[in-house]
Amino acid sequence: MRVNEEIRIPNVRVIGAEGQQLGVLATQEALRIARQDGLDLVEVAPKENPPVCRILDFDKYRYQQQKKEHEARKKQHVIELKELRIRPKTDRHDQEIKTNRARQFLDEGHKVQFTMLFRGRERLHENIGHEIFREIAESLQDVGKVERESRLEGRRMVLILVPAKAAPPPKKSGEAKKQPPKSEPKASASPSAEAPAEPPVADIQEQPQESVRAAGDAQV
Repeated sequence: MRVNEEIRIPNVRVIGAEGQQLGVLATQEALRIARQDGLDLVEVAPKENPPVCRILDFDKYRYQQQKKEHEARKKQHVIELKELRIRPKTDRHDQEIKTNRARQFLDEGHKVQFTMLFRGRERLHENIGHEIFREIAESLQDVGKVERESRLEGRRMVLILVPAKAAPPPKKSGEAKKQPPKSEPKASASPSAEAPAEPPVADIQEQPQESVRAAGDAQV
């Protein structure tokens, strides 16, 4: 992008500081108009005939352009393929470590490729590799899904997982009991009137006692 004296062509089409069309002017005349307003002459469309220039504050314009580029980069999410290597004879602890790392990568939105290398006679036990990859895929099914099933290619077996939207965690059965009731139950001669439609067993046993106690307090 050329600015001011860097523009060395004889004529340019000029857009004023307010966006108005000033037409085709000699470059020196356009530069004089920009200077008298304390602004710059900036070439914005060099491939046009004649090139298009705009009168503006170049420092402010450059800052705004950099800000737009920065915001655009922030919105972009570059998906990377993360590779994790594992052996057919890997122990359970190492498998868990690799699985946890894969979970982190999937949470960050990246693809994960598990690569298993077979050496020598290990290729005779291909089923071991399939079983290990099946366990890994099942343990990560809440954050990832299989894009490419495990298969042996020469000495390598590959499994590829891609991010999947995690399902919300299920509610614990005890959470409903811990929540306070919205309103105090009223005393009633009929215990069934106060009981919920499908109460826990403990609530069915305790509710009649609360009703009798409440009735006794009312008589006093």
